[in-house]
Amino acid sequence: MLSLRLPRVFTINQVPKVFHEDSIISGYRHPRSSATDCILSLFQLTNETLNIWTHFLPTWYFLWKLVSVVLIQTAWQDSFTWPLLTFLLSCCIYPLASSCAHTFSSMSARARHICFFFDYGALSFYSLGSAISYSAYVFPDKWVNGVFHQCYVPIAVFNTVICTSIACYSRFPECQSPKFSKYLRVFAFAYPYLFDNIPLFYRVFLCVGEGCTDNDTNILHYYHIALALLTGFLFATHLPERLAPGSFDYIGHSHQLFHVCGILGTHFQMRAIEQDMVTRRPWLLEHSIPITSSHSVGAALFCVVVNLIIILLYSLPLLSAPACQEKKHDKQPKKTSAKVGRCC
Repeated sequence: MLSLRLPRVFTINQVPKVFHEDSIISGYRHPRSSATDCILSLFQLTNETLNIWTHFLPTWYFLWKLVSVVLIQTAWQDSFTWPLLTFLLSCCIYPLASSCAHTFSSMSARARHICFFFDYGALSFYSLGSAISYSAYVFPDKWVNGVFHQCYVPIAVFNTVICTSIACYSRFPECQSPKFSKYLRVFAFAYPYLFDNIPLFYRVFLCVGEGCTDNDTNILHYYHIALALLTGFLFATHLPERLAPGSFDYIGHSHQLFHVCGILGTHFQMRAIEQDMVTRRPWLLEHSIPITSSHSVGAALFCVVVNLIIILLYSLPLLSAPACQEKKHDKQPKKTSAKVGRCC
């Protein structure tokens, strides 16, 4: 009978420092896993298993929504739906990139860095997708066609370049200065979100009187904002595992909750964008900036190309650097050692 042997899991003291997660003590995969081992680990409980599945499964939901827009709403024939199409594409890419990064990040220290470079690039693309759809459908009536509205998407494109660069750079000082690295990464994720949501925050929290776009969609925006704030809180604080290290290694740690809240927030964001697109369409077609390929699909394509170049530039030093000083014939990680704890 054919038997399938699942890879072993290890404790934090048995893997190099670059693989360490704050307050996660056990459940680590071998730091030189093969691609086959990484795929097999999807079907065993490690500290990454739920990180992978909580983003891999929603990818198919968002893909179904994307296909629905393309086939049912014939998006290629109606330029008004192009921003929604771009947003839904970004909703498919960022959870897929994240699940792949978590799956294959245990192949080596270099692979880990490069996998998460793609993850960060995908998050920046999602940020731009949000900005493009907000520009088309969500801006409050008062701000439509104003100076900020006209500059909004170009600034969002610039932000994606800066934030992808900062997020990728944050991996290099991670071992020597983990707090500094964490602050950089939080900034790289929080800044584009805050910028993208300036028109939404004004619309739902500050705007008073005529031209404030106070409609039934706002409740969906409230849900999205609340979940986004909770997502950021979980990412920044490492709760609940920081309160009880080792108790949430496999189920319930902050990164899993971060994934779940992020996906739920994206779901409500998608519903709000769709509802604004439908209910505000007649008014927006008459008063708003005309939707062109350069401010929707073109901006998204430019973002993809630039982000891939940034990822390549950050990956080249890793690929050309000397190999880490470790015995490649070792099948199991060593026990605690000061040298093992060094990053490549």
